[in-house]
Amino acid sequence: MKNTLTLIFFFFSTCIALAQKNENSKLPGTYILLSVDNIDKDGNRIHLYGDNPRGVLMFDTKGNYALQIMSTDRPKFAAADKSKGTDEENRAAVKGCNAHFGTYTIDNVNGTITFNILHASFPNWEGVKQKRPFTLINGVFKYTVPSPTTGGAVTGEVVWKKVE
Repeated sequence: MKNTLTLIFFFFSTCIALAQKNENSKLPGTYILLSVDNIDKDGNRIHLYGDNPRGVLMFDTKGNYALQIMSTDRPKFAAADKSKGTDEENRAAVKGCNAHFGTYTIDNVNGTITFNILHASFPNWEGVKQKRPFTLINGVFKYTVPSPTTGGAVTGEVVWKKVE
């Protein structure tokens, strides 16, 4: 009986490990942004980057990632020189983008991804680990951000579609 239980345990452990490996192997690739919203306590959606934001998210097989989100409503700098931007132009440029890169780990048992943020356009996120619940269904990668860059009592929701 002890040998049978040992074999059963080994079998299920192997199946779980293979399932986790298969799930992890589905994540790497390039994704385009579908939506990025903050959701308040009443369920209202706030489009942080306008109605038509653009973005790209890339995961490699070695655990590295890079993410960029941009508002399409950002005004061009009148001087056509980033170093000569006005306060208003610089504010709109910073407010209209979010970028960070680093490494990631997946916890399939708890359905979370942890972004180990090396550098970010929002400096407060540099060197921070952010654990986020996620789903990956039919190439659609969706996660929530418990502490978005805007702060306050909102939750971020970001949805990406894998590029085939």
